[in-house]
Amino acid sequence: EDFLTLIFKAMMKDALNSSHPVSSTVQSAEQIEEMFDSLSYIKGASLLLMLKHYLTKDVFQAGIEVYLHNHNYITARSDDLWDSMNEMTNGTLDVKKMMKTWIVHKGFPLVTVVRKGKVISVQQERFLYRVEPENWTSDASYLWHIPLTYITNRCNFTHCTSAYLLDQKSGT
Repeated sequence: EDFLTLIFKAMMKDALNSSHPVSSTVQSAEQIEEMFDSLSYIKGASLLLMLKHYLTKDVFQAGIEVYLHNHNYITARSDDLWDSMNEMTNGTLDVKKMMKTWIVHKGFPLVTVVRKGKVISVQQERFLYRVEPENWTSDASYLWHIPLTYITNRCNFTHCTSAYLLDQKSGT
């Protein structure tokens, strides 16, 4: 319950145009300090939970183990973690490409789902809670690789979850 409260507080900050990406290039010590705030930590934790759910617990854990083994007592970058996860997916998913869309963009997507008969259409756009004119920037280039999971009436949630990666502005 406390974690959900923290997540929603972070999402409120992240839904403002004045937000910042989880990962960015820095030029000064002050910029480094600005990066390490609650938004970065809580959004980062949420993104790891999203990835764990999408990859499955076993694949995610194996990727973490490979990462920790390969980078024991040395410096590492976020790409190193994604590369370790890529190893565990056997080339079926480019985890680095997917996760880069989440850590280099500020904010998060709003996904609209429309059902017409048996056809489901999804569309993504950047969600903004409140537009602040002094900080407004265009979001035309914002595109996330969004792992969507779903079930059908033939399955239950624990045994038959399907996944779809929305890596375009819209999909069917």
